[in-house]
Amino acid sequence: MATFTACRSKPEVVVPARTTPCEVKSLSVVDNQPGLRKYVSLIQFFRCRCIPGDDPATSLKAALAEALVHYYPIAGRLRELPAGGRKLVVDCTAEGVVFVEAHADVRLEEFGEPLVPPYPCVDQFLCDVGDVTTVIGMPLLYLQMTRLRCGGVVLVLSMCHSIVDAFGMVQVLRCILDLARGQPLPAVLPSWDRQLLTSSVAEAAFDSAEPKVAAMPSTPLGLDEMVIRPFLFCPRAIAALRSSIPARLGQSSTAFELITGAAWRCRVAALEQGPGEQVHVMFTANARGRWKRDRPLPPGFYGNALFIMTAQATAGELSLTRAVELVREAKLRVMTDEHVRSVLDLVARGNGEFRGVDLDQLDSTFMVSDITRCGDDSLDLGWAERVGGGVPMTG
Repeated sequence: MATFTACRSKPEVVVPARTTPCEVKSLSVVDNQPGLRKYVSLIQFFRCRCIPGDDPATSLKAALAEALVHYYPIAGRLRELPAGGRKLVVDCTAEGVVFVEAHADVRLEEFGEPLVPPYPCVDQFLCDVGDVTTVIGMPLLYLQMTRLRCGGVVLVLSMCHSIVDAFGMVQVLRCILDLARGQPLPAVLPSWDRQLLTSSVAEAAFDSAEPKVAAMPSTPLGLDEMVIRPFLFCPRAIAALRSSIPARLGQSSTAFELITGAAWRCRVAALEQGPGEQVHVMFTANARGRWKRDRPLPPGFYGNALFIMTAQATAGELSLTRAVELVREAKLRVMTDEHVRSVLDLVARGNGEFRGVDLDQLDSTFMVSDITRCGDDSLDLGWAERVGGGVPMTG
């Protein structure tokens, strides 16, 4: 496993390439959840195809400045409204974002094949954002570009989670890379449209005595003690899971449903949970285009649009078939307009931490995050091809 120390340049502030609107942008009910007030990161590895025509760092900074013309709220700063309730808005001040160029005396091959987490020395690829939970008045985007000895590049984008989810982060990064390759416009133009995820409930009307339920977890649990191991599910493994359950269910189940059901069952067995004990699984569904409203979310929407789904059973009834069935049922139940509206209302009322799971049930809850469809496999630098990436670290 490779060990190294990256040589970083001094952080630079990059502002929009041209004048952008000076205004205040409201966030959605989903964006405003307290648990999203933190920075999250996305790492991408690129292998050199050919010698770039221009200096890569210069091209990337210029593309970032141009991208901020389209995504100008990201060049602003978050602040809280004085009326109470800790509601956030974005001041579009064009103060800019942070770019860092770095070099590391290591080759891409030294990270292993295939490229899967945990990545070695991942902290060397990350910009120093300080306290990751301090977001008020801070830059909303940090980008570090690390050149490797083999000519490859590692890009890490760190952004405030109140502004974007994983799908939004990939959209922003794709815009930067599109422009860096010389395209006049990004392939997907951004859409703010946070009003599409508003609630019918007035925030001032919520009853603080109501039981706490919500849409997103606020804190990771026990990460210091977590052992990280990659498990790769090849087509043969997926086929084996399909053949282990009734044919009708196996043929209609997605790979996500099969893997999540199997992993949930294995977790219950590994923890030796009693037959009568209630066990839970929690995962997210993307609201982009999958549920019907008068106005669905547009293709360029880059805000938070993930909603929590949960399923539960007793440990004794959790066969592989039952686990896959419950995951499927949870997905079908949540992807309705009625359910999404109810979640928005619950969050707007100020209800707390986990949708459908009490806080004392967390030890029996298996939490799954799926970013396989966020689109990062289509990222391209032109002179360098993407060979892997995703979430740089657990939690």
